[in-house]
Formats: sequence, structure tokens, C-alpha cells
Amino acid sequence: MSQHYRPGSPAGRPGSRPNSPRPNTPHTKVEEDLHNMAGIDYDKVTIKHNPSVPVLYEEALTHEMGTVISSTGALCSYSGKKTGRSPQDKRIVEEESSKNDIWWGPVNTKMSERVFLINRERAIDYLNTHPRLYVFDGFAGWDPKYRIKVRVIASRAYHILFMHNMLIRPTDEELENFGTPDFTIFNAGEFPANRYTTGMTSTTSVSTNFKRRELVILGTEYAGEMKKGIFTVMHYLMPKAGILSLHSSANEGNDGDVSLFFGLSGTGKTTLSADPKRHLIGDDEHCWSDAGIFNIEGGCYAKCIDLSSEKEPEIFNAIRFGSVLENVVLNEESREVDYADDFLTENTRCAYPIDYIPNAKIPCIGGHPKNLILLTCDAFGVLPPVSKLTPNQVMYHFISGYTTKVAGTEDGIVEPTPTFSACFGAPFLVLHPQKYASMLAEKMAHHSSDAWLVNTGWTGGSASSGAKRCPLKYTRMILDAIHDGSLAKAEFETFDVFGLAIPTQVPGVPDAVLHPRKAWQGSPESFTTSLHQVAGMFKENFEKYKDEAAPETLAAGPSC
Repeated sequence: MSQHYRPGSPAGRPGSRPNSPRPNTPHTKVEEDLHNMAGIDYDKVTIKHNPSVPVLYEEALTHEMGTVISSTGALCSYSGKKTGRSPQDKRIVEEESSKNDIWWGPVNTKMSERVFLINRERAIDYLNTHPRLYVFDGFAGWDPKYRIKVRVIASRAYHILFMHNMLIRPTDEELENFGTPDFTIFNAGEFPANRYTTGMTSTTSVSTNFKRRELVILGTEYAGEMKKGIFTVMHYLMPKAGILSLHSSANEGNDGDVSLFFGLSGTGKTTLSADPKRHLIGDDEHCWSDAGIFNIEGGCYAKCIDLSSEKEPEIFNAIRFGSVLENVVLNEESREVDYADDFLTENTRCAYPIDYIPNAKIPCIGGHPKNLILLTCDAFGVLPPVSKLTPNQVMYHFISGYTTKVAGTEDGIVEPTPTFSACFGAPFLVLHPQKYASMLAEKMAHHSSDAWLVNTGWTGGSASSGAKRCPLKYTRMILDAIHDGSLAKAEFETFDVFGLAIPTQVPGVPDAVLHPRKAWQGSPESFTTSLHQVAGMFKENFEKYKDEAAPETLAAGPSC
């Protein structure tokens, strides 16, 4: 006889195992593994291994306060007090197998093995008190030759649905033969770290141990910590295996030409890589191997603030059953999301499988990149809309990772403020930035890739002077010229101080817009002053890298 859902059934779900312990029941291999490697008490805790999306919905709606379904079918969950990452609470264990490789400093703070084990035990003790745990086994990396097996253990169904979307989902056969994971996440984010433990700065702790191949999360329920935790892991493991890991989006043309897009928040990385004329390989994390590009993730984690069907229809339409919306505000009756409402946070997000994007390329693998596009948003108005980079300039600008924040983007920002983030993703780097930059230059040279610095920021003057950003239509025309190969064949002139090669013409773009000095609306003297000011910012920022940067990289910076 067929079973029907009955809200009053003991477990709240049809045919499900009750949440109360069932001693003397045969245990699964996963239960045995968790018991043996972590001491999870399977006689007291119900363990749900790779549950389906509908089951995860039911679990979250039944057990997690405030969880609802949006009008389009997405699961709306809330991460509590922490609505973003906690970079100041990130730690890496100092141990003999990795300590000599890690770029220690503000990004990678040391933790002792003893303190890691204290936090690990605290997390597992909490997980053992929870009546139900969820486990997801999946892969990071679309290339089977280089992918790693990741196991996530969490007390919230929302966290497992998030990682179900963000990792690569195994087939039934792959799950059956999954074996021992290469990396395990213990997510006890509902439970705080002990802030009096040596080395702790708060009740939040996100700690990685490369020797044990484990990540322990305490004191934050923000799901992005898991995603970026695995990215950090790949930033260590992949270069050690000769594979370059990159914080970038990637797309592919109909002729198989691949472009990589690097850029910090606000530069247009997501908007410009989501090109309806090209196929999306991935929106955030990639690796470059001897075979080509592959996406690390099985999904996308899109920002939702001010999202609309007109501006970003692909993302808007991906928010449906199976997607996870984080920290959004809904209409109480209609359950429609108000994407403009930042009452909880401006960092509203949605995680969805990449195949929810119509033009996604599955599997998410491409050939060697033909073009690398380094995006910046220069609010001082002195960098050209597009310039062709030499290999050494690529290394310099890649390590610099420059953009600017403008008034209104963050509290306290009242004028253009420079921001530098090494390799366009400093918070996730494990090795010194020069390592990634050198690998990038080697691969570019080997595969004859072109590289471009594209400024989506201001032209004709600074943001504070009332000038306007470079029109999006011009930036898209520039990208079209890059992708069809015509820009690489153009005539170029040298831009002073930065030594950049600027094309003299781009179809559809006014010639005067292409050269910042010619586009400048103020006096020639004011342009020179602003240009030297920005160049000085670059040089000051690069001081921290000069001891380990290659001489040719240093020489590729601005001269002033």
C-alpha cells in the first residue's frame, strides 16, 4: 500500500526512521566510520547520509526555527548572528607536514595542534548531543583525475542542502564506492568556541588541519564558511600537485575558446562572465591543470541584493525548488522575497546547482584559456578601460588585486578608497601569492594565452568629481573584441607611468574613452597628480610582497 505524508506521524516524514535511538540495529558503513574516526555515538544519534532534497526540506522546516519556503520554492534559511565570513577567526594548524609551505601572517594565523584537538572535541561533543546529524559525501573538482572526496557532517539540514548544491553530487555508484573521504568538515556552528582557549579571539573558530585533513567550525552558522573552507583546502592541495587554483569565473565560446575572469566585489565578474552568447563553466572557483580548466564546485553562490529578473534573469530564475536562500526578507503572506531589503544583511545569498543555469556547460570542464581578464573598478578614473598585459604585468596586477570602494558601498566609505587583495582572493590563499602568480605566468606562456586589464570603473574623472562609470555597453563591446580575437591584432600605444598597452581603437567604443588622459575632463595637471597618486598606492601595497616577489614582477609595476 502506498504511503502518504501525514503531518502527525511520529517522525514527521513518511517511511523515515524515527529520531529516537534504536540500539541493536545493524549500522551502515558511514555510521561505523563516524564512530571509529570521530566517536559519533550512532546508538544515540540518528545519522542521515546523503538525504534527498525533499527530505532535507522536510528536516529543515520541521526542526530549524524560522525556515520557510519562498513563493518560487526555494528554502529560506537564516544563519543567525553571523551573516558573512569571519576571516579574523580563521586558523591553520601549524604542523610539520605543511608549516614550511604556508604563507603565515594576517591571512593564515597559526593554531597549535593541541588547540585544534580541543576545538575538534568540543565540536564532536556537541554533535553527539544533537538528536540527528546529516552527512553529505561529494566531490570538489570536476576533473576525476584531480577531484577530492569531501565529507560534511552537520547538525543543520540547511547546511547539508547548501553543500549538496555547492559540491559535485555523486552518482549512486560513486556514492556506493565513495570510501574514505580526503577531507572532512565538522560543522558544529550552532555551538560556540571557548574564547578563553589559547589563541581564540572570539566564540567563532574556523580551523583547518592539513595533516588530519579536517576542518572544524564553531560559533558561526554562516554556510559560506564551508564553501570557502574547501576552496582554501584546494588552494593548498592543488598547487602542491602542480595544479593552479584560481579565484575566478570562467566561460566558453561556441568555438571552445575559454576565458577566465578575475575580480573583487563590484568589478563585474559575475555580470560579465554570465554572457548569453557563451557557456558558463563556473562562477567563482577553478583549477588550471595540464588538461585545461575545471570548476571546483557543483553549484553557484550568487549575491541577491537588488536582484531582478531584468538585470540577471539566469540567477533570478535559478531560485526555485532545491535552491537555498540565505538571510532574505519575505512578505509574510505571499512569501515573495524582497531582494532590495537589507534589514538582516546586505550579503543576502542563494546557493543552487550549476545546472539550474540554462547555458551551463556540464561537466564543468574546458580547454586551456585563450584569454585572462583581470577586472578592476578604478574610482579615480586613471586606468584605461582595457589594456593588454605582458606576462610580467599579469603577475604584478594579479598579485596586487586592485579595485576601489566608493561612497555608499560600506559604512564609513565617503570617498574612493583603494582595496588590494592578492590574487583577487587573499582570504583564501595558503601559499605565498608569488607561487600562484608564477604558475599563472608559466601556464600563460605555455598555452599562448592573452591577458587583459579591464577597468569597469570611472572614465573622464574620479567618482568624487561627478564623472560616470564606463558604460556597460562599452565594456561588453571590449569583451566581444577580446573574444573574437580582433583586439589582440589591434594597434596599441603605451600608457605612461603604468606602462600599459592601450588599443587605439575598439569597434563601437569612442576612441577618446580608451585613453584616460584623453578622456579626462579636468586639467592635464590634475590627471597627472591622480595618476601618480594611484601608482603610489600600488607601490606601497606591493612592499609587503617584494621580499619574495620575482625581480621581473617588481619591474612590471608603475614607475613614478
